[in-house]
Amino acid sequence: MTQISILGCGWLGWPLAKKLMDKGHAVSGSTTSENKLPILEASGIKAFLVALESENVSDSITNFLAESEILIIDIPPKLREKSPNLPTPSEKVFVRKIENLIPFIEKSAVKKVLFVSSTAVYGNDNGTITEETLPNPETESGKQLLLAEALLQKNQNFTTTILRFGGLIGEDRHPVKFLAGKENLENPDAPVNLIHQNDCISIIEEIIKQSKWNAVFNAVAPFHPTREEYYSQKAKSLNLVVPQFSTQQSNIRKIISSEKIESVLNYQFRLDNY
Repeated sequence: MTQISILGCGWLGWPLAKKLMDKGHAVSGSTTSENKLPILEASGIKAFLVALESENVSDSITNFLAESEILIIDIPPKLREKSPNLPTPSEKVFVRKIENLIPFIEKSAVKKVLFVSSTAVYGNDNGTITEETLPNPETESGKQLLLAEALLQKNQNFTTTILRFGGLIGEDRHPVKFLAGKENLENPDAPVNLIHQNDCISIIEEIIKQSKWNAVFNAVAPFHPTREEYYSQKAKSLNLVVPQFSTQQSNIRKIISSEKIESVLNYQFRLDNY
């Protein structure tokens, strides 16, 4: 049994915690919502109220990390935070949060960190993107995720694995629900780069089980139809109004490769989820 702390028991972190406990691990989980504490505890999670901010971290962080060998960081890179000391709303807010967290990790028993990142760090570069591709983020969130990755990777007090997910989907979360019925949508011929919640959880399980640390993995299903093909078919299968795409072709041809995960972890994606 391994003691694991999950920073961010939200859409992914909560079901992940339950799956890890099913496998015999002990899990501490954090939330920023006091109302969620009893819900997490009812699942068997040792729950903590932890607010990670750009200027400080909740005192509960020490107990949250106590005795854990592995820390999974799964928090969204929110860029806006009201603070009189920040020149602009997005002034490296997420990076500062990670900077403030690191000293607490150093003082804890944590020796392995899994950081949930995003393929947004690659920007809109075309072609097949592998872990060897030089990141080229274009969005602010992508830029800050890349900086946060580097902060964790260079720290000698613990070993970090970076897991870059593509577009997240699940039974209760799918972009087609927002696209249904819309017209003149851009980039009809751009390939999709998605990953299902079930695969996200299973891949994290395998990284822990196989002890694949000090690594970088792209995690995107090897399934890349065009946006128009995929979302039209998905809308029909869910009885939604089929979205209408622009007739103007795009020059986006980015395909995220997950060959490394498939070979190193011997992992098979569950394509029936897509």
